[in-house]
Amino acid sequence: MLAEGKFANAAASLPPSRVIPSFFASVGVTRTGNRSLGYDFESGSLGLNSAIAGEPFGETCRHEKVELFTLRDPHGLEVAIMTYGAAVQRLLAPDREGQTANVALGFPELETYLSDAGRFFGATIGRYANRIAEGRIVLDGQVHKLSRNEGRNCLHGGLGGFDTKVWNVVRAADGLLELAYSSPDGEMGFPGTLDVRVIYRLSGNSLRIDYEAVTSAPTVLNLTNHTCWNLSGEGSGPVDEHVLQVNASSFTPLDQKRLPTGKISPVRGTPLDFRRPTPIGQRCESCDHNFVIDRFGVALEPAAWALEPVSGRTLEVLTTEPGIQLYTGTFLDGALVGASGRPYCRGDCIALETQHFPDSPNQPSFPSTVLRPGQTFHSTTVYRFGFFITDRPDNPANCLLLPVRTPSHELWNASVESPDESLQCGRRRDEP
Repeated sequence: MLAEGKFANAAASLPPSRVIPSFFASVGVTRTGNRSLGYDFESGSLGLNSAIAGEPFGETCRHEKVELFTLRDPHGLEVAIMTYGAAVQRLLAPDREGQTANVALGFPELETYLSDAGRFFGATIGRYANRIAEGRIVLDGQVHKLSRNEGRNCLHGGLGGFDTKVWNVVRAADGLLELAYSSPDGEMGFPGTLDVRVIYRLSGNSLRIDYEAVTSAPTVLNLTNHTCWNLSGEGSGPVDEHVLQVNASSFTPLDQKRLPTGKISPVRGTPLDFRRPTPIGQRCESCDHNFVIDRFGVALEPAAWALEPVSGRTLEVLTTEPGIQLYTGTFLDGALVGASGRPYCRGDCIALETQHFPDSPNQPSFPSTVLRPGQTFHSTTVYRFGFFITDRPDNPANCLLLPVRTPSHELWNASVESPDESLQCGRRRDEP
């Protein structure tokens, strides 16, 4: 269990956005309105029935065997996770007619994931998600030179980031997969031996990802999941008609090198203003930007919400992180062919990567990403899937959300034409 041994002590000295007090109690059961994620950590009830076995999914060039584990939900949600990169390989979600489709971009064989072009898809990203300028950090007065894999920058942990590692299976049971990796001191230039665990849980039409880590020396850490979504089904083309709402009034502007300038600017008046539900194609042709989530505490906070109006599928993202990266397949060029047998082209996906801000180690005004010995890193992200019921699927302004995971079938208003700018992602109008 993660709560035992060296993972037992939460670090009260970490910044509020990175430490979740009483991890299994306070974060384990999170509610929005009267709706619960379905896990009772206070009573210790995980709803696990039996152990599950993985299926062979090939070998790496180092002859490491890779396994694929499938978790299933009674409502029709199914996710396959591979030990290579601790990555989501596919996720099946139902539409309003009960028809399931794979909404996660991915590949049917390991070889594509092993290629440079196939990196990051669905993977756990570390040690540092996003970019670090010049592949260099200064920590406690000491300079650390990192792996540079995007020009002079370190992107997603460098050439040998967590997405390239075969993770160890700690637990595999109905609805749960726990994976672990120990990153040695100096790997990709990052200081300290880092022991990381990632726990995937599937329940109530939600995929929940919990991250924990401890270090032997001061280091920096920024973990995320890099699943690229297409709610029409992977390989079905551009996501321009996906309706998106982001719970963010500000973002971190970029320079010509795609690095943050250090400023935090309002989204108002920019193509990144998704405070109200808006078709992606009406705002931007492509996007690879970090949004600053409008947070009200340290627990799970609604970060983003998306709707594909034809199928009615919806995706809601909640997180304990302060930021979320919106990526719309800017670098896809049609060379990669997905599980559907169709190529992935520019604009064919939407990734919603919860995170701390890019280049935070070199931006003193950003929230700190420093982790020290004796502290325990905690982070949680939840992906909730649902669908809309409407007699006009071509007009999302007429849609009302009917989450299949809640017995009360609580209706949420998500009007695209709503003049109420205070309506934020995942919030009912009568909530504070």
